[in-house]
Amino acid sequence: MIDKILNLQSSTSAAVLIRIIVGYVFFVEGIQKYLYPDTLGIGRFIKIGIPYPHVMIHISAGAEIICGALLIIGLFTRLATIPLIINISVAIISTKFIMFFQKGFWPAVHESRLDFTMLVSLIFLLIVGAGCFSMDKKLSGVQDR
Repeated sequence: MIDKILNLQSSTSAAVLIRIIVGYVFFVEGIQKYLYPDTLGIGRFIKIGIPYPHVMIHISAGAEIICGALLIIGLFTRLATIPLIINISVAIISTKFIMFFQKGFWPAVHESRLDFTMLVSLIFLLIVGAGCFSMDKKLSGVQDR
């Protein structure tokens, strides 16, 4: 029984680190979509053929900024992962799959390493939750033992 408690505590401790870095990456990338519109924002969306790019850029960047911030503070963590999972999945499908067919397996794997890391990390947070040191934990009223 002690082993189960220790494993639970270590996984919630790990969740904090993963939650903060994933939130940080999405938060700063969302902001950069507005700071560098030609290369990271609307211009990129037009280049890769995202439909309704003038609308989708705000949905994408908004989700990254808002949900990234929620992950950083650990508020509504599981809920915040859902738009980000959709966001990163669209990014993978719209860029990395095409690269796979155009340039081959290894270039696509190289270019997609961060995207897949973020996707798997988001799935981890969806399953495990915010972990300790989060607003979710504080609001739940559950005390550490």
